[in-house]
Amino acid sequence: MLEESASNLGRVRVDGASHNQALGGMFVRPKTSPARVIRMRWRRATSRNTASHVMVVWGLIATLFVPSVLFASHAADHRFTVEGFVCGKDGRPGANVEVLVKDTRITVGQTVTTDGDGYYKVTLHLHNDNVGDPLLVEAGGEQKNFKIQFDPNDLETERKLRVDFGSGCERDLGPPQWLLYGLGIAAVAIVGWIGLKISRKRMREEQRRKKGQGKRQK
Repeated sequence: MLEESASNLGRVRVDGASHNQALGGMFVRPKTSPARVIRMRWRRATSRNTASHVMVVWGLIATLFVPSVLFASHAADHRFTVEGFVCGKDGRPGANVEVLVKDTRITVGQTVTTDGDGYYKVTLHLHNDNVGDPLLVEAGGEQKNFKIQFDPNDLETERKLRVDFGSGCERDLGPPQWLLYGLGIAAVAIVGWIGLKISRKRMREEQRRKKGQGKRQK
């Protein structure tokens, strides 16, 4: 009887081990073929490269289109910008002309020099309590007086004033048309280059895959 019990116990252990092996075999992960591994790695690499290229393109576009005022050292609600053109009596740009912009109540001001197009730009460090202050703008001996006006509750819109002296050389301060067209052409060219690069990678990968299949068939 003891021998029979021992025999049954051994059979149970053997059957249990066989059952565990069978269950373990059910969850064995199938081996992945080398070709499949290559395709998976290539797809991941292509996705990363495409994402990086797209980020570069949008970074260039943002750099060209974001207004230069965003790169100033103060927040929007701490800036007040005065810009414009100084033209001569003949309508030509007044180059290298000194322009003074000053808040006369708190005696905060700045002097700049016009560029070759007669353009100038001054950014003063002003706060909400400076709204309504008297503002003096002087260029070439001519003075103009204004009051600083902006919405103190608007903390995002650029606070600015345009003041021109003379006429004939002033122009729109928006981005020039050639820049817009050039940027569009550049964006299309970059996107096309990325697409061509991806297409060539796919063709090379397809050729490698076909060669690998041919070797395995032999």
